[in-house]
Amino acid sequence: FDYYMIPYVFFQRVDVFTIILQCTVTLTCFCPNVSVTRFNWFKQSLGQKPLHITSSLYVGEESYHSNNFIEDFTETKHLGLRRGDYSCNLTISKTEPGDSATYYCSTTAIYEQTFGEGTVLIVKTASSNIVLQQPVSESVQPGDSVTLNCTIRTETCVGGHSVYWFRHGSGESRPGIIYTHGDRSDQCEKSPEAGSPTQSCVYNLPKRNLSPSDAGTYYCAVASCGEILFGNGTKLDIKVLFCASQDQDGDNLHYVALNLSNKKNRSRGQRGHMKTVVYAGIRQ
Repeated sequence: FDYYMIPYVFFQRVDVFTIILQCTVTLTCFCPNVSVTRFNWFKQSLGQKPLHITSSLYVGEESYHSNNFIEDFTETKHLGLRRGDYSCNLTISKTEPGDSATYYCSTTAIYEQTFGEGTVLIVKTASSNIVLQQPVSESVQPGDSVTLNCTIRTETCVGGHSVYWFRHGSGESRPGIIYTHGDRSDQCEKSPEAGSPTQSCVYNLPKRNLSPSDAGTYYCAVASCGEILFGNGTKLDIKVLFCASQDQDGDNLHYVALNLSNKKNRSRGQRGHMKTVVYAGIRQ
């Protein structure tokens, strides 16, 4: 029986979990490979380096030789492992704001370490802090420019705050970070109300010479006062006008798509939509 001939299959659920405080969430990690010897979990908070949480030596048939939490992490009622046959799931109970992060699972088999793509966990709080994004959606053409706006209303606190922009493209498993403002508390104005601890901060993300690859939903996030706040996102659509040329009888005939509309299909027993494209022809 040759272990090296077994295809390596590794599963970590790639998702974005948004939950409220004091909830329980389980992050899954599964590797149905007889040669796997170790499971690891890592936590990466926004703007920070990954931290090694756990390392479990797996010997097969739901048996683990050792289960070690690393450095500042301990197995408690808040943080624990659920171990099974070829699996090692991380459970977080009574979630706290500091649990917001991206969690990565890795496995070791035949001296090779493989990482999952990560699971994003966002813990929502009931604070008065707000992140507003404008516009909600924007439709542009290739080559155009647009400025995305992020307004943050938050309490003032020691240490300032950092702002991050994410883009979630069509077909992508999860958002990816594209830009950070760092500590830019100098762009904030305190509330005019006497004694109010709140401030308003405005950040812009200019996008120039847009291309179809820039399409997607852009999210603004701020790390401030020990918590991470996310905006609802701005959807950016890139409309492309397709042109085609055809040689007919020695003449050049150019077709340009002028309009794209949806019409309901009301044929017997059918429901749906028909896409209609209107073309204009110019002969030279």
